[in-house]
Amino acid sequence: MILATLILQAATGAALAKFGAALAAALAAVAAAFGIGKIGKSTMESIARQPESAGNLRTAMIIAAGMVEGAALFAIIVCLLVVVLK
Repeated sequence: MILATLILQAATGAALAKFGAALAAALAAVAAAFGIGKIGKSTMESIARQPESAGNLRTAMIIAAGMVEGAALFAIIVCLLVVVLK
């Protein structure tokens, strides 16, 4: 009886951990999308103010968006590893 209780508690904890990891992965994806959107918005406003610097701004925007996307991808992979390995 005690063994069954321990197994049930472990299964419940694992399910909760998987749910939390899935929620964290979704949150990381949404946060990255929001951040990249803000980067794009700011760049477009800057290009509208100074059209002659569009090339430099576009390059900086792509680099910043890539860094945000890389961090989000890392967070999502860590969360998926928790789901798979837990």
